[in-house]
Amino acid sequence: MQKKEVAQLLDNLVQKGFLIQEFPGHYRRNKADLFLSGIFTRDHNRLYISPDKEGELIYVSECNSRHALSGDKVEYMPIVRGKYKGEAEVTNITQRSAAQQIVGTIEEITSKGTTIRVDCRAFNHKVYISSVPPENVSVGEKVVVRLTDWPSYNASPWGEIIEHLGKSGENNTEMHAILAEFGLPTHYPEELEQLADTISDQITDKEIAQREDFRKVPTFTIDPTDAKDFDDALSLRQLPDGDWEVGVHIADVTYYVKPNTPIDKEAYQRGTSVYLVDRTIPMLPERLCNQICSLRPNEDKFCFSVIFELDDNGKVKKSHIARTVIRSVRRFTYEEAQQVIETGKGDCAEEILALNRLAMILRRKRFEGGAIDFDREEMKFIIDEKGRPISVYNKVSKEANKLIEEFMLLANRTVAETIGRVPKPKKPKPFVYRVHDNPDPEKMATLSTFVLRLGLKLQTTGTRDAIIQSINNMLTKVRNTPKENLISTLTIRTMAKAIYTTKNIGHYGLAFDYYTHFTSPIRRYPDMMVHRLLERYLNNGRAVNNEVLEERCKHSSDMEQLAANAERASVKYKQAEFLSERMGQVYDGTISGISERGLFVEINENKCEGLVPIRDLEDDYYEFDEKNYRLIGHRTHRQYCLGDPIRIIVAHIDMERRQIDFVLEGKSLTESFSSNVREIKKSSFPKNTRKKRPERKRHK
Repeated sequence: MQKKEVAQLLDNLVQKGFLIQEFPGHYRRNKADLFLSGIFTRDHNRLYISPDKEGELIYVSECNSRHALSGDKVEYMPIVRGKYKGEAEVTNITQRSAAQQIVGTIEEITSKGTTIRVDCRAFNHKVYISSVPPENVSVGEKVVVRLTDWPSYNASPWGEIIEHLGKSGENNTEMHAILAEFGLPTHYPEELEQLADTISDQITDKEIAQREDFRKVPTFTIDPTDAKDFDDALSLRQLPDGDWEVGVHIADVTYYVKPNTPIDKEAYQRGTSVYLVDRTIPMLPERLCNQICSLRPNEDKFCFSVIFELDDNGKVKKSHIARTVIRSVRRFTYEEAQQVIETGKGDCAEEILALNRLAMILRRKRFEGGAIDFDREEMKFIIDEKGRPISVYNKVSKEANKLIEEFMLLANRTVAETIGRVPKPKKPKPFVYRVHDNPDPEKMATLSTFVLRLGLKLQTTGTRDAIIQSINNMLTKVRNTPKENLISTLTIRTMAKAIYTTKNIGHYGLAFDYYTHFTSPIRRYPDMMVHRLLERYLNNGRAVNNEVLEERCKHSSDMEQLAANAERASVKYKQAEFLSERMGQVYDGTISGISERGLFVEINENKCEGLVPIRDLEDDYYEFDEKNYRLIGHRTHRQYCLGDPIRIIVAHIDMERRQIDFVLEGKSLTESFSSNVREIKKSSFPKNTRKKRPERKRHK
């Protein structure tokens, strides 16, 4: 090692905090901060550590993981010359996660025990069970395994079967496997369902007398076609002076679910309802979410409401928050409400048209105020009675969707401002905010460099308003073009993730100084928290403990992320299932992602995404240029860039791992299948972590 390299290595260790430079040329070990700590995660294709101290994720290679599992508390040491920026080596596992659950398929049963093949790509190990499973469990079936021991000298861990999911490939089995993979429940506890059956649904005169009565005001719900729980409704009436009174009515869940009761504790643990492609795993018992609390038509219902008075130009003149009783006159689907908007005819036509006009004004003002105009397509499947996808379509957000969105945003913002905006020198009481931090400048610069190659300009410096205006101009230019979904996706990835917290920093994407979640208490626990805090503070109650509330916010954010991961996994499974019946078909696609593994391609026709493995790009050795989103041929200098059009063939589907492989048009499927077989054989052995080098010609 050269002197210059040694000096650079020492400087890096000083910056990381492992060494202290007492004076030039003299260093000593920093015993106070020898090892950093964090939580280890195996997330499908990646292994990483979330540092205890705030900072970016630290990546870990399998050979440096020390057999750590998701949720383990670990100590680690950064690697100066890692494969990724910010790579580390696990030095010690200080605490094993309580729930060491893994989903796998039974591969072999012998008199000595059972071998489980793990489905997750990020866990390239088998699990051995010292016992033979029950008679009703056989080879090829999926099970949930709890790891019991993993000695450092063993290549694979030991475990025990804790749940039998069923035959691999069956829809219920696969959906339950996804839920188990992310540690999410597959069903609601029967004892809590029975407890919910004892809750009275009576609307008493005594309670009505304590509420504002909206039962004679035209009120209706607008929801997706397949919705069963209706947790928000709108009412409208014109006031004598010509202004409009708009009521945003939200199901009063906390009237029925009291704090620290068994149902409340279960709801908190779940944090949110989970929406897989073919089912909903609810946060609350069915009697509450689909019956008592659901704002069903022609039934009196208790609500927590925000009542607005708007003038004809959409200006909010005043508002107040109140407990109410309502009676919905009609349940609309989005499609039915959209038809009323387009034709001007139908039930509640006068109210819907007036609300739509006001919503469009609010929407225009919101974007003028600096909100980012994201308008992404959402993939939806049509499935048969067995759960198999028979077609795919993209759900388009129309005026009816945006009508509901604008009034929900207005209500959420108003609730947050009511508690958070207080005159100085008063301090606001602890509250639940939905915040969205500023984007990382480095990521914005990388996005700007990329879109410039597509002929688009993105300003990344200057005032916030100028940057947002530049983002919106870019999104407007690509709207209704083949680049729209790609640019929207990349821009969203550049943004920070929205979270729940008591520390209000505003919402960057919406351009709101105050924002919360108040409008979906049937399916989100933070909304229940907000309802209870509202009731407490509006009645001049004392401030709650901020630390306890922050801990609950963090748990809610974590559960939201788990649910989102499970939902994406179910979509990926259905994509694989859909394309498994279309093997060998040729599709036009767009390169939607690039990594060291290869090219991710999204099919234009159905939005299914798969991978062209880098091993199948055999015309050259390709290197990954992470900063510029491209693969570059070492010899030919050929480039594959993000956003490039490409034609692919559906070549290989791994249903267990929800993996879709494509090959470029022109390569035979036989070649691709052979390379896949070679890759599967290689995966049985430890991966060589050394970077592949281009082959050099030998001269005689």
